[in-house]
Amino acid sequence: MFEEKFMQEAIDLAAQARENGDHPFGALLILDGEVALTAVNTVNTDHDVTHHAEMNLVSAAARQFSAETLSKMTLYTSTEPCAMCAGGIYWAGIRKVVYGCAAETLGAMATGSFVLPCREVFARGDEETVVVGPVMEETAVVVHQNFWD
Repeated sequence: MFEEKFMQEAIDLAAQARENGDHPFGALLILDGEVALTAVNTVNTDHDVTHHAEMNLVSAAARQFSAETLSKMTLYTSTEPCAMCAGGIYWAGIRKVVYGCAAETLGAMATGSFVLPCREVFARGDEETVVVGPVMEETAVVVHQNFWD
């Protein structure tokens, strides 16, 4: 299903993003049981609303890895991918996603106005994307506490 150490690393990356002054999101790609690449949210520091952790990760990965390799990777993310990120993950050809905090949980904390579970986005694609989550949600939620006030 999932490895706790990788989810914990995604959560730790989210805490790093928060410490940097960005939104608390972190993501990583796993290949053959090893971390291949990591990314954090840089929306504030880059002044770009599209620089979510998953989009930063997918963009870097698409430049570094072949389509065949991407299809074998698992993306771990501290919080469920938004619709934009899910689309990017899908188009990159990554076919397994593991997330911590659910979009609905984050939406309730951040009074989100566009909460769409990633499974709904992936369900529209011709290629299957396996989604595992929420996992370790109690731990993943901590990095969001008092951030969205």
